[in-house]
Amino acid sequence: MRELGLVLLCLLRISRKGVQCNGWSVHVPSDVTGELGKMVILPCTFTHPYKTFDRALTAIWRIKEPYNGTVIFKCVSQSSSELCRTAISHKNKYKLLGNPRHKDLSIRVDNLTWSDSERYFCRVELAGDIQDKYESRNGIKLHVIAAPRIINITVSSSRDHTFQARCTAEGEPAPALSWTGPPYSNLSSTSSSGHRVTKELRSLSHDGKYTCTAVNSHGRAEGAVYFYKFRASDSSSFMVLIFVPLGIKVVILLVILSFTAFSREGSPSAPPSLARPQQPECTYENCDRRHSQSRPSGAAR
Repeated sequence: MRELGLVLLCLLRISRKGVQCNGWSVHVPSDVTGELGKMVILPCTFTHPYKTFDRALTAIWRIKEPYNGTVIFKCVSQSSSELCRTAISHKNKYKLLGNPRHKDLSIRVDNLTWSDSERYFCRVELAGDIQDKYESRNGIKLHVIAAPRIINITVSSSRDHTFQARCTAEGEPAPALSWTGPPYSNLSSTSSSGHRVTKELRSLSHDGKYTCTAVNSHGRAEGAVYFYKFRASDSSSFMVLIFVPLGIKVVILLVILSFTAFSREGSPSAPPSLARPQQPECTYENCDRRHSQSRPSGAAR
């Protein structure tokens, strides 16, 4: 009875603390690093006290916390089958690489995003009279890294009629931003949120090209914006700029209209043979008398 109590205590320690006991253990790295948009492998191997095991086996991966965290992957291997059929793969981005029958639960995570920066926990369940379960307690911390990328750069005006340039970049670690270009005021402000940083350059007064540079330990990126502030000269010059082009257009239009009118006056009139003769207007009696006068004197009427 005492030995049974020790075994149960050992199993309790296994399920809650992930401590090696009675042939059980889980081996995972503390940290894994992957690049944004690419894939990464999360290794996990385990041992169990059985020399052979030919019953059902279940492999599970969770995120956030052990035992109660969200299940993102699950597969089941029936009897002694080498195949572990996938039952759960969140967003279809998790693939089993290892062979649970060979004590390997490693998975691949595809198309890494910022939200994949989580802590991952692997778990194995062996079916039997008393179902054996073992889960890593500390898990693996996945770090998603990325070289800097400029995602937005603009120039805008404010209510007080001043202009400012704004640059937003992302990366991991969060990049450091700097502005270069024409002489400008030192008025600037920087804000950040996670892997995204924004730097604003206020009170722009000089025309030219302003360049934003983002740098972190994995690389650098640049983006540029051009600023040209409209400056109206004196009123007379402004009127000349407006009306000289307009006067040129009016003169061209008058020349075209004169040429069109001259062309119409010089064209020949239609030949007389094409004109339709006008029929005389008369009553029936007058027409009959006129026709009778035109007949020869010897013709019968």
